[in-house]
Amino acid sequence: MISLVLLSHSKKLVQGLKELIMQMTPEIDLYMVGGTADGGIGSDYDETLKVLKEAYREEGVIVLFDLGSTYMTVDMVMDEIEEERKNKIKIIDAALVEGGVTAAVAISSGSDLETIEETLKPLKLGKI
Repeated sequence: MISLVLLSHSKKLVQGLKELIMQMTPEIDLYMVGGTADGGIGSDYDETLKVLKEAYREEGVIVLFDLGSTYMTVDMVMDEIEEERKNKIKIIDAALVEGGVTAAVAISSGSDLETIEETLKPLKLGKI
């Protein structure tokens, strides 16, 4: 099954979103990174790398993020991911809440990586 990774500057934000998504689709593999290692607002490079490696599935990984600097963090992290895995990890520019729920429902219904990417296109915000 495809996994879903949620990245945010705020731990509380992704915890709340995870709670919402898990109520609707408890069977999916959902991972999150929120805030800095010391509990502050920001992005955590090391935790993002750790979670992205844990979340990796042969079927694929959907990554959603809140703001541009979170994207910059995950983009840098991708430099440390093995080449053969990079094409299965899709970092998608979409609204975090709506995109997270939409992706989770698509994952739970068995959609493939390309279909989920296509489904999220209308939610694009131009963050990348």
